[in-house]
Amino acid sequence: MAPKHSEFRALLTIAVPVVTVQVGLMLMGVVDTLMVGRVSAAALAAVSLGNLYFYNAMCIAMGTIMALDPLVSQALGAGDEAGVTRAVQRGLVLAVLLSAPVMLVMLPADFVLTTFRQPAEVIPDGAAYTRISATSIVPFLIFVVLRQTLQAVGSLRTIVWTIVLANVLNGVLNWALIFGHLGAPAMGVRGAAIATVVSRWGMTVILLLIAWQALRPYLSRLDPAVRDIGALWRVTVLGLPIGVQLFLEVSAFAAVGLMMGVFGTAQVASHQIALNLAALTFMVPLGISAAAAVRVGHGVGAEELARSLRAAKLSYYMGGGFMCTTAVLFILIPEPLARLYTADGVVIAITGLLIPIAGMFQVFDGLQAVGAGVLRGLGDTRVPLAAMLAGYWLIGVPVSVLLGFYTELGPVGLWWGFVAGLAAVAVFLIWRVRSLFRRGVSRVLIDAAPRVTPAA
Repeated sequence: MAPKHSEFRALLTIAVPVVTVQVGLMLMGVVDTLMVGRVSAAALAAVSLGNLYFYNAMCIAMGTIMALDPLVSQALGAGDEAGVTRAVQRGLVLAVLLSAPVMLVMLPADFVLTTFRQPAEVIPDGAAYTRISATSIVPFLIFVVLRQTLQAVGSLRTIVWTIVLANVLNGVLNWALIFGHLGAPAMGVRGAAIATVVSRWGMTVILLLIAWQALRPYLSRLDPAVRDIGALWRVTVLGLPIGVQLFLEVSAFAAVGLMMGVFGTAQVASHQIALNLAALTFMVPLGISAAAAVRVGHGVGAEELARSLRAAKLSYYMGGGFMCTTAVLFILIPEPLARLYTADGVVIAITGLLIPIAGMFQVFDGLQAVGAGVLRGLGDTRVPLAAMLAGYWLIGVPVSVLLGFYTELGPVGLWWGFVAGLAAVAVFLIWRVRSLFRRGVSRVLIDAAPRVTPAA
């Protein structure tokens, strides 16, 4: 089989299960939103704010753990099983250590939401959803470590089954606890939060059980090198820029969400619906991004940079092509999509204006996601941080403020900032990828000096 076709198949073999997993994780929040949306618009807005808060608090820790992408994939490419073991075990240590500060950040939710002038009727439930969700931080971060590891070693079926079972559990618990079925009280927003917490604990336990055979070589015996504080710090330094990148992106979206709250509850609900749709389609390039990180990393570890370059190019074609296709749907049928979430006429009307813009910005969002994955595979985590900072906070958010509050566009103007910021980030990351492949890259080694792989 030609190398290009072989690489395409290898990417698909990783990307399709990863996309399934990403969509499954996203569906937990979507199911929460869909179900509480039948309670009231205020309940929908509360869950949206709670999820927004949760992922903003979590993203730096999640991104730091993604240091496993280059460490594990490059070690596998080099045939270094001991390096894989050390990376996985250090990832688990980081997951536990990072859980405490994340939980502390989530506790003052009432104060934060009040400070950012969110609708008064939404704050109590939104804060309660956030505080309840904080009890799932530890299993969620451990799940991220196990998922990144299994993606790199190619044991993906177990993750898919885990997510399917977790979604079934989440759906049943939501139905029971939100609306009061199976003898449970009708708890509304708080019920949705409890259901999600139980499901997150469940998915971590399930994954450990059904993927033990694949994980056993890396977890059955403690590697003495894991006690090396200096090495653990170097892993943190490698991963922290990824976490900050995620934070800059998520917090920029959060900032627009908070600004949307100034316009009212209906606008917040509309924003959340359109963002849910965009986030759902975004799971596909995000999955392709994860596959790109693995395949590019394998090539770097094996000192076959031409293979890494093929993986990078094909990843861009796949991610960009998919997002262009879904953009057409968003532009053509916005209101039918909005009606899937709510019957509220005002919310549908506003959402119908936002979804076509989502169709435009998600093309750039998909391209920047793939670029970030390629760069993780290459071990480049610091330079992309500058792109995220400039694109999201020096371009995107100011454009949102300008068009949202100083023109008649209002909520629609806020969303045009997404387009400006994401376009800037996507263009910069493409340039960075091209630059690194021209210069050559080195394998990331935490415990030894790296060797340089020359450009093809």
